[in-house]
This record gives sequence, structure tokens and C-alpha cells, in this order.
Amino acid sequence: MKYKQNAISDPQPSMGVDGVDATLGDTFVSDSKDKTLCAGFFHLNKTDKPLVYTYDYEEMKVIVDGEFVITDESGYKVHAKVGDVFFFGDGETITFETPSHGVGFFTGQRQPI
Repeated sequence: MKYKQNAISDPQPSMGVDGVDATLGDTFVSDSKDKTLCAGFFHLNKTDKPLVYTYDYEEMKVIVDGEFVITDESGYKVHAKVGDVFFFGDGETITFETPSHGVGFFTGQRQPI
């Protein structure tokens, strides 16, 4: 068993997107060589520019604080609040925005950051 107290408050590295105040970091990474799982927190603060992200892996995300406006490439838009859960598939382009701030806990099948 691994345990990380108050992991939601850990500083996370910037996603490195100009004009977007977004951070993402791996809290835990599985030891599996062929089906690595990474889990951690995604933080987004209100900016004038949305975060547009294309997944090259599969991910599930649960909203744990604040709120997001999440839109897929078809235009389907969700005003996501605490407790909402999402699945993002490999190849999907998703736009993340927030009216103030949002935090999501994710688990993704990808290599560590």
C-alpha cells in the first residue's frame, strides 16, 4: 500500500501552455511495465485562454473541487461540478475552462510525467 496525506495540496508542475494557468502532476505511478497507470491532480485557474488538450492515452477524471466547463471536439459541453466523472479516450481533443478554478483527480494509462 502507498499513502500520500493531503495530496490535493501538493505543488504540481505547470502544463507549460502559454496563457493558461494549469498544473498537472503524478501522485502515484504503478510498477507495471506494460500497463502503467498514473494518478494525480489537475488544477486549472480562470484565464482568458482555455486549455485545449489532445489525449494520446485513456484517462478517467473525477472533479474534486471547484468547477469546469468541458467540451469535446463535437461541441458537446458539460458544466462539471464536484463528484462528476469523465472518461477521455485516446485521440480525443478536449477543451477545459473554469469560471474560477477547478481540480480533478485523474487516473491515466500512460508513462509518468
